[in-house]
Amino acid sequence: MERAGGSRVVLCLLCGLPAAGKSTLSRALSRLLPPHQGWDCSVLAYDELIPQEAPGPPEPGWKRRRREVLRQLERRLRGPPGPAAQRGLPEPGAAPRPLCIVLDDNFYYRSMRYEVYQLARKYSLSFCQLFLEGPLEQCLRRNHLRSHPLPDETIRLMATRIEPPDPKKNTWEQNSLVLKSPDCPSEDEYDAVLMKGCYAQIIDLLATALENPVKQNEENTEQKEADRVACAASTVHQADQTCRRVISQTMKEAKDKNVLPSEMKSLAEELNKLKAAFLEDLRQETHLKNETGQQNHSFDPATRVFSSFQHEATSVVNKYILK
Repeated sequence: MERAGGSRVVLCLLCGLPAAGKSTLSRALSRLLPPHQGWDCSVLAYDELIPQEAPGPPEPGWKRRRREVLRQLERRLRGPPGPAAQRGLPEPGAAPRPLCIVLDDNFYYRSMRYEVYQLARKYSLSFCQLFLEGPLEQCLRRNHLRSHPLPDETIRLMATRIEPPDPKKNTWEQNSLVLKSPDCPSEDEYDAVLMKGCYAQIIDLLATALENPVKQNEENTEQKEADRVACAASTVHQADQTCRRVISQTMKEAKDKNVLPSEMKSLAEELNKLKAAFLEDLRQETHLKNETGQQNHSFDPATRVFSSFQHEATSVVNKYILK
């Protein structure tokens, strides 16, 4: 897509666990791309725009805040009032330079990343992904050094749910690169390690994405979208009813095992939180499946969620029975 000054735009999405090194990489790209490659580079850091959220049942407004970040990005691309330089775009009349807009966030659900891909498709922009892969213990150690660290259990839970790019399964993720997160004490050392290591791979990925912008979807009709929403709602509703039956049966089992009334309340709260988390996983997975048109009749996400929920519910109630 041609933007101000004739530049071409790549949406470069960073994803990975908290403290995997995404923000460090985004700053390095903003330092290295302009002088070494002649690119403009702008960083959109989600942590600076929305509160850090934990995986599992999202708090009210969680999706709304993420949509607002995408709206900010879209307004930037459309060209709101004000100097182009303030929007991360070259000034009119400037020599054509490619623009890399780095989106820095965890993006642990694939559906979160697909929302960015949809924006690229809407405007025929280029799209690529950099997945920062680091040992869980290294991420936990780095997190402890932050001024506002996340709870360890949040990162551990996210590690069990994060969905790395899968180019073989999803064609829209073909421009993806998995990187090992270097452990460097300073930004100068980080730049040196990056230049000697994977920097060339990143440049190749950006160049490939730049020359292959996402094509607009000509079949994006209102009826098709309505059918997708109805399908997703029906699947989640059925799973919700099934999970409710499991909770009812589990509570009956706990009562028969003489679990104390005071602990029955805690058990019910824990099971309902667990249900909310599993249903959110199902919503994300069903939404992505419908959006991408994936058909896999031998794999039903609702069945997987129900099986996992039943197993987790049994584990939870056993803790109370064995007390």
